[in-house]
Amino acid sequence: MSAMLHRLSNGLTVAVDPMAEVETVAVGLYADVGARSERKGKAGLAHMVEHMLFKGAGPRDAKAIAEHVEDVGGSLNAWTARDQTVFHARLLGGDLALGVEIIADLVRSAHLAEDELAREKGVVLSELGEARDTPDDIVFDHLQGAAFPDQAIGAPVLGDEASIDGFTRDDLTGWLATHYRPESLVLAAAGKVDADALLKLAEARFGDLPAGGRPEPAPARYVGGRHADRRKFDQTHVTLAFPTVGLLDPALHAIGLFSHAAGGGMSSRLFQEVREARGLAYSIYSWSHHYADAGLFGLYLAAGQGDAGKALALAREILTAVADNLDEAELARAKAYGRASFLMGLEGVQARCDHLARQIQIHGRIVPAAESVGQMEAVTLAEARAAGAAAIGGGETLASVGGKLKDAA
Repeated sequence: MSAMLHRLSNGLTVAVDPMAEVETVAVGLYADVGARSERKGKAGLAHMVEHMLFKGAGPRDAKAIAEHVEDVGGSLNAWTARDQTVFHARLLGGDLALGVEIIADLVRSAHLAEDELAREKGVVLSELGEARDTPDDIVFDHLQGAAFPDQAIGAPVLGDEASIDGFTRDDLTGWLATHYRPESLVLAAAGKVDADALLKLAEARFGDLPAGGRPEPAPARYVGGRHADRRKFDQTHVTLAFPTVGLLDPALHAIGLFSHAAGGGMSSRLFQEVREARGLAYSIYSWSHHYADAGLFGLYLAAGQGDAGKALALAREILTAVADNLDEAELARAKAYGRASFLMGLEGVQARCDHLARQIQIHGRIVPAAESVGQMEAVTLAEARAAGAAAIGGGETLASVGGKLKDAA
C-alpha cells in the first residue's frame, strides 16, 4: 500500500505510510520550525521548549507521561534542529491512539510550570557543558557560527548561558503560539497503521487549532570565516566548509554525489590519500547539509597536533582535484552507495515516518522513492564536478578545536 496525504481544513497535514508486514508504528508531529527562527538574545529557545513540554502536559505530569508510554512497551522522544522540531513515539500498532494523544497534549496542553523551568535550565546548561567538552561535536557549532555570523541560523541550537538563564514562561508560550501553527505541522505515521484511524485521531486532537502558518525565518546569508578553539585535546579536530545549494536546488543530488566521491567512504580519495597512504589523520570524511535556502559542503578530520595542518592542506588539494577530474567509476560508486543507503534507510518504520514528513515539509507532497533515486541516477559527471567546483569557489569557512594549525593557510 502506498503512502497517503490529507490536509485538515485548518491546514495541518496528515500523512501515513502503512507497512503490512510489521507490528509496530512510528508516529510523530513534525514542526517546520527550529533554532533559526529565534530572535536575537533568545538562542536555544526552541530546544528549551522541547525539553519543557515533557515536564507535564494535559492530565499527566512528567512521570505519568513516561509511565503511560512505557506501560505499553513504547518510547517517546523529541529533537530540535535549526529548521525542524519533532516529537515522536514508537509503539505497537494497537497503541497508536495513545501516542497521538500524548504528542497532542505535549504541544497543546503543556504545563510549563515556573519551578520546572528553573530546574530544566540547569539540565540544559549541563547538556551545553557536555557538548563543549566533546570536540568532535562543538567544532561543528563553531563552523556554523563562522559560516553564518550574527544570524540565528549560525547560533548553537542549545543556546548559551546568558540566553538560557533569561528564558521566561512567556517566552515558551509565545514560541508555541507563534510557531506551532497548523500549516507548519505534519502528523505522520508509518508501520502498522490504518489511514482512516490516523485521520480521525488527527481531527480529534488537532482539528480545532486556528488556521495559520508560522513566520518565515530570515534568509540565510553565508559569510565564511575562521574560528579557532585553542583548548588542549589529544587531537586537533578540524572542519572545513564551503557554501552550496538549498534543498530545492536542482544541483542538490550533484553535490551529494560529489561529497560522497570525495570523502564519503573508505574507498574515497580523502580517506585513501590522507589516512591510508599518508597516515595523517585517524578520522576524515566529507559531508553536505542543506536548508531550504542554503547549504554547506565540507569535510571533518581529526589528527595529531603535529599532523592536522598537513592533513588539512592535503585535503584541500584533494577536493580541488576531485572537482577537476572526478571519474565515471567514482561517480558510479557514489551513486551505488547513495541508492543503497537511501533504500536501506527506508526499511525501518521510524525512518519511513521521518522521511515521509520531511519530504512533505520540503516539497509539499509525498515524493516516491523511485523518483528520488531516478533524480540521483540522472546526475552527470559534468554536473557533479560543477557542483563541487561551485562550492569550493564560494569562499571557505574553517573551524578547529585543539592545538594551533600549522601550514593550514
